[in-house]
Amino acid sequence: MNRRRRLVVWSILVSGVTAAGAADWPVVGGDAAATRHSHLDQIDRSNVARLETAWTFHTGEAKDGVGPTIECTPIIVDGVMYVTTGNRVLVALDAATGQERWRFDPSELPWPHAPTSGGVNRGCAYWSDGAPNGARRVLHGVADGRLFSVDARTGRLDPAFGAGGMVDLRRGMNKRVAKLGYGPTSAPAVWRDAVIVGCSCGEGPGIAAPGDVLAFDVRTGREAWRFRTVPQPGEFGAETWEGDSWRDRGGANAWSGLTVDDERGLVFAGLGSASFDFYGGDRKGENLFANCTIALDARSGERVWHFQTVRHDLCDHDLPTPPNLVTIPREDGGSIDAAVQVTKTGYVYVFDRATGRPLFDIVETPAAASDVPGEAAWPTQPIPARPPALVTTRFDESTVTNIGPENRRSVLDQLAGLRHGDPFLPPSLEGTVVLPGFHGGANWSGASYDRASGLLYVNVTNCPNVMTLIDRGEGADRYGPYAHRGYRQLRDHEGYPAVAPPWGELIAVDLVRGEIAWRVALGEYPELTARGVPKTGTESFGGTIVTAGGLVFIAGTKDERFRAFDKSTGETLWETQLPAGGYATPATYDVGGRQFIVIAAGGAGKQGTKAGDAFIAFALPE
Repeated sequence: MNRRRRLVVWSILVSGVTAAGAADWPVVGGDAAATRHSHLDQIDRSNVARLETAWTFHTGEAKDGVGPTIECTPIIVDGVMYVTTGNRVLVALDAATGQERWRFDPSELPWPHAPTSGGVNRGCAYWSDGAPNGARRVLHGVADGRLFSVDARTGRLDPAFGAGGMVDLRRGMNKRVAKLGYGPTSAPAVWRDAVIVGCSCGEGPGIAAPGDVLAFDVRTGREAWRFRTVPQPGEFGAETWEGDSWRDRGGANAWSGLTVDDERGLVFAGLGSASFDFYGGDRKGENLFANCTIALDARSGERVWHFQTVRHDLCDHDLPTPPNLVTIPREDGGSIDAAVQVTKTGYVYVFDRATGRPLFDIVETPAAASDVPGEAAWPTQPIPARPPALVTTRFDESTVTNIGPENRRSVLDQLAGLRHGDPFLPPSLEGTVVLPGFHGGANWSGASYDRASGLLYVNVTNCPNVMTLIDRGEGADRYGPYAHRGYRQLRDHEGYPAVAPPWGELIAVDLVRGEIAWRVALGEYPELTARGVPKTGTESFGGTIVTAGGLVFIAGTKDERFRAFDKSTGETLWETQLPAGGYATPATYDVGGRQFIVIAAGGAGKQGTKAGDAFIAFALPE
């Protein structure tokens, strides 16, 4: 039965027009600012336990538990849902029923380049000219280096955009790098009549494609501007690269997407580390704009402000998400517009959105030197005084796992031959424990924000890695002097993370005071629970959304469950078992007076669980 909806009018500039807010989820982040907040309140604390499956759409791409992961957050505009599948197919669905309307498959168009970064795709973008019967386009970036403009009504390519509906993002690239791995894995951003794209690229060793941020005219596909994330001689920041180490330097890329301040005309990115991720002897210096939160002028692509969260990164601590653009209430009754950056290192940086001024003190803290020949680790790292680190940042005997005597002993035995201890220890030839590990802290899952309370909701992972460099010897001339032994996680003899749990948490951060409001373990290993081990949490991939109904929704965990939490307390109010892991961020929307929550259940991916092929929508019984 439909109940009366509270019609809240809020404006988000989807494409140069003001779009309806409460019923839709027109951007992967909920809005251009990525608050991932919905004003819908039909589903609330009192009735969320009654949620049931409303419909399921199968992509047909998984068989017998094998297939690609799905990391897509659907977008919903005017009752139509647009999703991208594990194989990067763009599909339009009826948002009320899950029935397919059309599909566009980029693989049917010949292309010489393979997808990079495993070919994952986290969603698409929407643009309209604002006229009642005017142009409506879905912008779909693909990890092989193509950007498509698709008619939102028909699924056909827009012939006026680029070359028959497609822009080659490698166009104009140096021939030395144009054939290397390169392409979008996250949804483009839209500001007025511009579509703005960040790309994934190589992380080394060796040369890599550039991490430049690109903007195109959404009608024609003509390049509007590009921001070079590794500055060239004469540009701001060039002095942070010793000699000509900027040349052919990849990384420093906006692989995780972008957020937009529509009113100010600012585009924000959280940029990745410079290649090679684990050795910087050939790029001595701070290495701007790697590892920077950066604000660009949406009109010109010019830098407005930046802050570097890791200087001369040696541990793949790239910024895994663009900042959330939020308005924080102040204790004096006022408010301030802010950009909030969550990080793999577990720290949260809070900036004045217009100026980049930190809202809490940031302390330059001494960091360890490197003994790898040729390396020059930066002597300090910037650590926020508030909020406190969200995860364990120091790994020693006091933080080793405590789930059982044998588990602890097996980790201590491994530590005898590894460097460990303080945060920001550089890689070494004997092996260095990196905590937080390469999956965070926070990862591309990002965060959501509730303006009413000033709470930021972020899921974090607490699992250490070991990084061991290898002297290349004779191969040094071509690829540099060092390679590495892989992205090894440090685990006990049973395969559980080597650090004391929790290994995964959902945390509410009070941005007014810079404090932790609450934290709960997120996810469970049932076999450990059966042994009497308190709930440990698991790694999670896929983030939170928050609603006016007082709820935080998140899947993402290795136990393949989808949960709703009380946004004020962290109490679990509902959970359901998915057919495969929900390693994506959900969305919520209203069609015909009925609120839905949708999640991709694709499984597979970094969690290594069985693959699925479903988008599942939940709602209250009719």
